[in-house]
Amino acid sequence: MRHHRMLALLGAVALGATGSAGAISASAAPVAGSSVQQATTERAATPAAQTTPSGKIVVLTKKGASIDEVVSRVKKAGGSVESVNRDIGMISVDSDDASFAKKARALPGVDTAAAEVSIGSSPVRMGAAPDEDVLKEHQKSSSKKKASGAPATGGAGRAKASGDPLDEELWAHDMLEVDRARKVTSGDKRVKVGVLDTGVQASHPDIAPNFDHKLSKNFVRDIPMVDGDCEYDSCVDPATVDHGGHGTHVAGSIAAAANGYGVSGVASDVSLVNIRGGQDSGYFFLGPVANALTYAADSGIDVVNMSFYVDPYAFHCIGGAPEDNPEQAAQQEMTIEAMERALDYAHRKDVTLVGALGNGHDDLAKPRNDLSSPNFPEGVAHERTIDNETCLDLPVEGPHVIGVSSVGPSKTKADYSNWSTDLRGDEIEVSAPGGWFRDGFGTDSYSTNENLILSTAPLKPLQEEGLVSRYGYITAAGKEAGVIKECADKASAPGATKCGYFQYLQGTSMASPHAAGVAALIVSKQGKASGSSFGMDSRAVKQVLLKSAVDTPCPAGGTQDYLDEGRSEEYTATCVSKPGFNGFYGDGIVNAYNAVTHRTM
Repeated sequence: MRHHRMLALLGAVALGATGSAGAISASAAPVAGSSVQQATTERAATPAAQTTPSGKIVVLTKKGASIDEVVSRVKKAGGSVESVNRDIGMISVDSDDASFAKKARALPGVDTAAAEVSIGSSPVRMGAAPDEDVLKEHQKSSSKKKASGAPATGGAGRAKASGDPLDEELWAHDMLEVDRARKVTSGDKRVKVGVLDTGVQASHPDIAPNFDHKLSKNFVRDIPMVDGDCEYDSCVDPATVDHGGHGTHVAGSIAAAANGYGVSGVASDVSLVNIRGGQDSGYFFLGPVANALTYAADSGIDVVNMSFYVDPYAFHCIGGAPEDNPEQAAQQEMTIEAMERALDYAHRKDVTLVGALGNGHDDLAKPRNDLSSPNFPEGVAHERTIDNETCLDLPVEGPHVIGVSSVGPSKTKADYSNWSTDLRGDEIEVSAPGGWFRDGFGTDSYSTNENLILSTAPLKPLQEEGLVSRYGYITAAGKEAGVIKECADKASAPGATKCGYFQYLQGTSMASPHAAGVAALIVSKQGKASGSSFGMDSRAVKQVLLKSAVDTPCPAGGTQDYLDEGRSEEYTATCVSKPGFNGFYGDGIVNAYNAVTHRTM
């Protein structure tokens, strides 16, 4: 789902929108209609002392309690209130008192309180996380793949596309019948898709025509010890940049413009809104994520894509896992409650919520023990027994989220993709193209970049990874990884750069935005105007998305192994099914043409 540097600490502070560099003040609070309030004084982030608590406490008020009264009690107890989210009764507090969360839980009107995360001071990278191994696998297997500094035929073998120059690389568009769908609709600018991710590079030539500067907002503060040196004052990036790279790739799959340049997205004429909730380093914490969700609801955003899980736990458990201590259990329960409130609130405001199912090659109905949580400080992670009845992978297992698994060009479940043997549809709903580097075993397409998903990429992360030089040229490593650079005669939109970059990645992070793009097309086709607003009941959007998906059966015999592809037996997956639904593909692989021609009752 994401690529990590290291676990980061951040508060649940609602930050400025487009933001010039400078200190954040009350005037930089979210737009009218949002209930996230920000303290008037902010401090630049500084590294914490080794293994001390983060100081960031999330307090949830009881339903019906006076938020103002709870805020007053929190202040009297010694907490410094940084933000208040009235939509879900969430208060972000800073305190140097290691026992403050426990004290806050005893205050009248408080439902629960816990530290958002603990952090140490070591800046040493602890090695690539499993999700990073998935995203960048093609960069680590150069002996098995074709160099791809220029476009090449996709792994699935496809006809010349009728769209943008690099669309011939988008085998996913063939699978989803995007070209046919565009004859019905390519999207509507009134439809807004929120990218809840590491950011979106607004200046990319394929993003700029569809980027909504007015609504885009950053809810995150960079942490130098994990995100690198701050590029802007107060470590607050404007909402027009992406120094992680993940969010821009996601955004391009959803709605890169069909402008005769680069690639085009599934819904090439809808609006993209950056609602940044993730660190540059790829970590996502409760405060920014919850604030971004409620902001999306208040701002009239129609679809939100969530290609991540909420840190610091891969699975948040009610009462904690048996091996967790009481404060860890309180932290997990607080996250579950806050996320349920935020997702419920967004759903009530008709936000269609789409989430990546995860890259752990795990049966979410019977998860293996969690070995990675909590994922900071170093040495704190411990083996945790995960009970499916009490543990949740958030946000995808939260309420109202459409879970998306990943397939490769052959329509086979990607080896890394999670699945489920629970046929209630609480975990997986649909599948979508997410890429699979090892697809096509026994053919020339096996282990080639073109089996992955090509989409937009910001320059800075490519340079940091050594894929592009400081002068903008693709390096030898970049050519091996399939990085592509394209330049236009002139910028296609105000603020766009002349040249843009494109990158191959894989993961359920790449599958989810394809489903989100189809959801945006559904709203574009069937949405209704009401006064100055335009939208569609999110329940109806989900119904159309699921009913228009192409039924994809379990493999013969019901078991899929990946031994030929070099995977261990741990990756072998069992597919169970009922009429019209199975644990690999849910209701099927999403289909853009079926979706825009589907008639609701």
